[in-house]
Amino acid sequence: MTASIHHIVFDIGKVLIHYDPNIPYSRLIPDEAERKWFFDNVCTHDWNVEQDRGRTWADAEALLIEIHPSREEHIRAFRKHWHEMVPHAYEGSVAIMEGLIAEGRDVTMLTNFASDTFREAQKRFAFLTKPRGVTVSGDVGLIKPDIAIYETHTRSFGLEPAATIFIDDAPANVEGAKAAGWNAVLFTGADKLRSDLADYGVGAR
Repeated sequence: MTASIHHIVFDIGKVLIHYDPNIPYSRLIPDEAERKWFFDNVCTHDWNVEQDRGRTWADAEALLIEIHPSREEHIRAFRKHWHEMVPHAYEGSVAIMEGLIAEGRDVTMLTNFASDTFREAQKRFAFLTKPRGVTVSGDVGLIKPDIAIYETHTRSFGLEPAATIFIDDAPANVEGAKAAGWNAVLFTGADKLRSDLADYGVGAR
């Protein structure tokens, strides 16, 4: 590695906390084929990403209800039951993050997250308040893997890109970080993360 690591940046969803929209919808739309159709055609990934970019839930719901009026209850259920979609933390990766903070490492977070649901998550998962700070996509109107959000985070927290390592579960977001001059690793589990950090000279508990 060309530079020692001084800044460690964590993604949140599927790195520190679990996220799965199927959890409430398995109850709300029990038929698997219908549920798949709903996520493919109504409350799609691309639709949800726009809330991460800053669109309000009211606007998001109104847009879909106009197109799919018979699905209003299921559309509104996405925000209403969002808390069920994030049922637990990943204890292993949370322990790594907390250990790095305890050692005096500079730890921040960079996440694609709607503004309101992120604040809800912080209330439920206290460890999300422990890093030095966070860039929330819904707050800044940018989303990963847009290079601009990494540059925004760099400026906001005074990071040196070459001395920064980013941890994310999405390959595209890892590549986005690298395009911004950061080091980055793909998260697949706590054990692999410890190994990846060690490769960069960062010991993790």
